[in-house]
Parts: sequence; C-alpha cells; structure tokens
Amino acid sequence: MTSSPLHALDIRLLRYFAVVAEENNMRRAAERLYMSQPPLSRHIRQLEERLGVTLFVRHTKALTLTAEGRQVLAIIRPLLAKQDETYDALSRLAQVGTSSLRIGLTTAFEQGVFATLETVLAAQVETLYVVRHGSPELVRRGKLDAALVALPLETSGLNLMPLSRQEPLIAALPEQWPESKQDRLMLRALNDRPLFWFKRERNPAFFDFTRDIFRRAGYLPACIEEPLEHDVLLARIARGEGLSLFPESFAAIQRQGVIFRPIDEAALYVQCGLVTSPENAARLDWLVNMVQADSRGTS
Repeated sequence: MTSSPLHALDIRLLRYFAVVAEENNMRRAAERLYMSQPPLSRHIRQLEERLGVTLFVRHTKALTLTAEGRQVLAIIRPLLAKQDETYDALSRLAQVGTSSLRIGLTTAFEQGVFATLETVLAAQVETLYVVRHGSPELVRRGKLDAALVALPLETSGLNLMPLSRQEPLIAALPEQWPESKQDRLMLRALNDRPLFWFKRERNPAFFDFTRDIFRRAGYLPACIEEPLEHDVLLARIARGEGLSLFPESFAAIQRQGVIFRPIDEAALYVQCGLVTSPENAARLDWLVNMVQADSRGTS
C-alpha cells in the first residue's frame, strides 16, 4: 500500500482538534489540555495545513466548526475512542506484575535540575510517565501519582513533603538596560521598570508570599501579565519590554539579549516540594526518600 504524508500525522493534533471542537473556545480547550493557548492555536493551524481544509470559523470569543471540520471530527472520533481503549488496556496490563509511576515535574525550575532524578527513576521503575507540569490538581484527580511542585502552594487534601531544594530568585533583565551592568541588584532600584508577573489566581500562596517581600523591600513594580511559556517570556525581555524573576537554575540558559543578575533580598526564594495523594502515600514511601536524597545532593 502506498503511504501518504498523512500516515505520519501526529495523533495528538487530532486529539487537540477534538477538544477544541467540544469546547468551541480556544482558552477553555487549552485549560483542559493543561497547555497555554498560543501553542494550541499553532497546533490547530498546523493540522489545517496538513489536511488542506479550514476546520473552524474564528469569531471574537468563540469558534464554529466548518462543514469540513464536522466531517473530520466524525472521521477521527472512532480512532480517538480506540486509542483510549488501547491505553486503558495497556495501563491495566502494566499494573499486573510491573511497577509504574506517573509523576509531574514543575516548570518553575529549569528542567535540567531534574535530569539525575529522571535517570534514577527510569532505572527503578518499569513504566515511567513524566509530565512537564507539577499540578496538585492532576494528583487530586488521580491523573498523576505524584508531582514535584514549587512552594509556597495551596495543596489542601494532599500529602506535601517540602524538599531541601531551594533556589533564590534572580532578575532576568534586558541586556540594553543599565542595571544589567551591575553585579547585584536591589529590588527597590527597579521600581521604575515594568515587571512580567503572574496573576494571583494561578498561585495565590506564592503570589502573596512574594508580594509581602516586595512590600517590605519597598518594591512597587508596575506589573504586566507574563506569558506562560518561558521562551516567549525571555524573547520579550530581550526586546526590552520588561524584567522578570526566575529561580537561580534558569541562569544556565544562554539567551541573547537577556542578562541574569542576583538580587539582595535573601528571603525571596522558591522551594521544591513533593505532592502525593493520601491513598498513594504508603505506596510511594520509596519515592519520597529518593526525591529527598536527590534534592539534598543537588541543592
């Protein structure tokens, strides 16, 4: 049988399309898929280009399936249902006589800090599933067995183990700013500079923690909403649009136009923690000990 280019089509694009079609809204679909809206929009456009059809009519606040979009949705639904059945069957098989672990890794730290832990886990666990998203909600809903998260964080109803890994926050500045030439910075010296920062609803505990330190340091930044993706945020910093604060491990990233500098407020830090559900706590004692040991060895 002759192979067509569509045989190499990533099935994830079809899954993304189905969720967007169900929600008729890109933002809600992105939330369901635990991703940000810009890459989801790019994936949908990529699928349209691969199929050679327009899947949605784009309105200001909603999307409507085109006739071709409805046809594509009808075609792929049996495939996606079969995929779910297959994964469920494989998951049941993996739970018989083998060990498995589903773990989320927070993107608050530069991902290289987890490299050793991932290698050790891969050697210890027969079936390892890693998600680049340390969400307590995924643990709470049973989608993950455990998650490495950034503290402070609200984790009510879950078991939380604070770990030894703790990193000070450092400033990421546009290279063209005069402040980037200084060896260290005081927060209050940046009061006239815009700060990329997250909305409180994303993490109320950490938002309040940092705002209290800002207030005591005499730092009253003019905040602009930060992009969810680090590469987009760093690109906007490089263009001189503002500064941001990152855990120290991000200084390993070499981004043209961005300079990382330490700041003098020693209390401004982010700590790593391990979240598990109460049901999994006893089963994952070995993981707690392993993660704690790795955290002590790399902090």
